[in-house]
Order: sequence, then structure tokens, then C-alpha cells
Amino acid sequence: MSKMESMGIRRLVITMSVPIALSMLVSALYNIVDSIFVAGFSQNALLAVSLCYPIQTLMIAVACGTGVGFNTLLAKYLGENNMEMADQSVLHGLLLALFNWIVFAVLGWFFAEAFMKSFAGDEAVIASGMSYIRICTLFSFGIFIQITFERIMQAAGRPMYNMAIQCIGALINIILDPIMIFGLFGFPVLGVSGAAIATVIGQIAAMGIGIFITHKKVPEIHMDIKQFKIDIHMLKEIYKVGIPAMIMQAVTGFMGILMNYILAPFSDMAVSVFGVYTKLQQFVFMAVMGISNAIIPILAFNYGARRKDRILPTVKFSLQIASGIMFLGMILFLAFPNQLLSMFNADASMYEIGIPCLREISLSFVFAGISMILCSCFQALRKPMESLIVSLLRQLILLIPLLAFMMYTFGLQIGWYAFAITEALCAILSLILWKKIKNNLSFE
Repeated sequence: MSKMESMGIRRLVITMSVPIALSMLVSALYNIVDSIFVAGFSQNALLAVSLCYPIQTLMIAVACGTGVGFNTLLAKYLGENNMEMADQSVLHGLLLALFNWIVFAVLGWFFAEAFMKSFAGDEAVIASGMSYIRICTLFSFGIFIQITFERIMQAAGRPMYNMAIQCIGALINIILDPIMIFGLFGFPVLGVSGAAIATVIGQIAAMGIGIFITHKKVPEIHMDIKQFKIDIHMLKEIYKVGIPAMIMQAVTGFMGILMNYILAPFSDMAVSVFGVYTKLQQFVFMAVMGISNAIIPILAFNYGARRKDRILPTVKFSLQIASGIMFLGMILFLAFPNQLLSMFNADASMYEIGIPCLREISLSFVFAGISMILCSCFQALRKPMESLIVSLLRQLILLIPLLAFMMYTFGLQIGWYAFAITEALCAILSLILWKKIKNNLSFE
């Protein structure tokens, strides 16, 4: 009997969540280290990387959204003990990962210049940003395939291997960052391009580890390409959940792009500060995302096994843990904004904008945690549209107009409160939707 249907709920959620959360925290760490080293190189370099960050977010969103689609399907087939279809879902997931890489490689190469010129006027910033985008997209097969194998291990109930994959990739990136950026040990000084090279090398190494571990340590998964046959129905099933999940995560990238447009008229420093905030908040949000990613295969498996008695306690316990983590994160941002900003070579202007930014946005954290957990529940229980609606409201439809209105009407400092207002309203909506889904959850 699988631990998905036999292990105690609290123990199962924790054992599944902790490795994923730790691996995502490590990922957040090397994103932050990236920015710290880049900020040490120059403030123009930090601005270039901040402007490029939404593109990285979009790539990860597409990878994770596709992963959620086939991961949910894979966990369902494993719950039904349908191993042939489980293997086919894995092969389809890998095919889609390669397709996503080709799309981003083409877009990155041809549209990097236009993207940078839409936000920056400084030629040095534009050139640095173009180089960063092109390197990260041309070699993005590493991140797409890495995330695919992470989702395979989640669905198979082996999240500890995710941590190994992430940690090795992050460690390589952290070691190479100063070497490539500042030109240590005889390497040329590469600046922003060096940060991008270090990132993709770490991702490709993590991809290789993921392939090796899956082949050696996950015997129930068989990737026999000779048995592969494209199944249009399976692709539809993957994208039935995957596209809403992809859009749900991609809105973070679109939100970042729109934030650049909103903040640029105030100052370049406002753009840099928001870029710094997005890196810092990952320490808190990645822990909750670890939980939300972990419960998707748990809920999908038990949905396939028709175990309502395990679905409801999983959701309740996950909400409790996520709310606690977000509360601690809020306290951290409220109490220590100076210390957090000081890691990025902050000057007086960064402190002036950054301290109210960190404090005011952190008031949204607990509400955001509730919506994040429930959106994952909606995905796992085959209710992707509910998840999509909440995510679009949280990060685009409600947030961006409210933020622009408050900032241009009341100023930059007051405008940050739009995050807390938006997240509170979306948390209420998420709870209402969950109550409706829970009351209608039946296998009869």
C-alpha cells in the first residue's frame, strides 16, 4: 500500500513538504545570492537583472505549470495502479518540456533587445539585459527538464530527491557566481553575463542529476521511448490542468513586467527595490510553495483512490502550516527591513523606498498563503478554473489597477498597501470557493 493512502496525514504532508520546501528555499537562496553579487558589481547591473527577472519567472511558470498538469495526471494513474498510462504521462511531460525550451530560446534570441528597450534608456543596461536574457533562454532546456524530473519524483512520493537536485544546482551556481561575475582565478570579468552563465550551468547540472536519480531510484517509472506514442487525449488532460496552472504562475512574470511600467516613472531605484523585494519574499513564499506543490500529488492520488477522508484533513493541516509560516515572514519583514536591504549594497535612496515597501507588502503574506494553498487544492481536485480565477485576481486583474491608482493618486509609499488589500479580498474568495467544492466533493 502506498504511503499516499496509508501514512498519517500530518506526517505525510510534512515528509512530502519539507524536502520540496527546502529545495525551493535553496533555489530562492541562489536567486538572492545572484542579486547580491550583481549589486556588488554595479547598481546598473542590479537594474538590468531586476528588469530581466520577469522573463525567468515566465520560464519557470511554464515549466511548473506543465509539470503540474502531467504531475496531477501521473499521481492519479499511480493511485489507480495504471502503470502503463503513468509511463506515458511521463514521456508526454518530457516532450512538452523540450517544446517549451525551443519556444523560449527563439523568443529570447529575437526579442531580448525590444524587451530591454521598452524599460531602459541606458545603453549599458540594455546590453547587459540582452545578454542575460539570451543566455538564460538559449540554455533553458536545463530548467525545463530539471523541473519535469522534480515533478516525477513528487508524484512517485520521493520528494527527498528534489532537495538533492536543487541543492547541487544551487551550490554550483553560488560557487560560479563570483568567479564568472568578477573574473576570479583567471576567468575574464563577465558581469551580468557571468551571472547568467553560472545560472544555466547550475540548471543543466541539476537536470543531469534528476535524470540519473529517476533512472536509478524510481523503479516504478519506466521511460522507454520505443513505447512512446503521442496521445492527443492525454495532452488535453495535461493542459486541462496545466494551462490554468501555467497562467496562474505566469501572472507573476506578467505582474513583474507591468510593475516595471508602473514604477519606472517614479525612479530606476523604485524598479530595483521591487526587484530586491521579489527576491527577498521568496524566502517566505518558497516555503509555502513547497507545501502547495507537495499536496497536489497527495490530493490527486487520494482523489483517484476516492479517499475523501484523507483529502479534507490534508487541506486543513496545510492551511494551518502555511498561515504560520506567512505570519513569521510578515514579522521578519516588519522588524528587519534595514538588515534585509543592506545585503544588496543599499544606499540612502534604496532605504527610503525599500523600508516602506517591505513593511507594507508583508501585511499581505498571511492572506496570500491561504490563497496559494487553496489554489493548489483546486488544481489537484480537477477544478483548475477556480485556481486560475483567484490567481489572476491576486496578481493582475485586481492588483495592478488598484496599485496604479493608489500609487499615482497617493504616492509610492501608500501605493504598496494595494498588495494587502488585494490579497485579503482574494483569500476570502478562495475560502468561499473551497467551501463550495468541499460540500460537493463526492465519489458516488
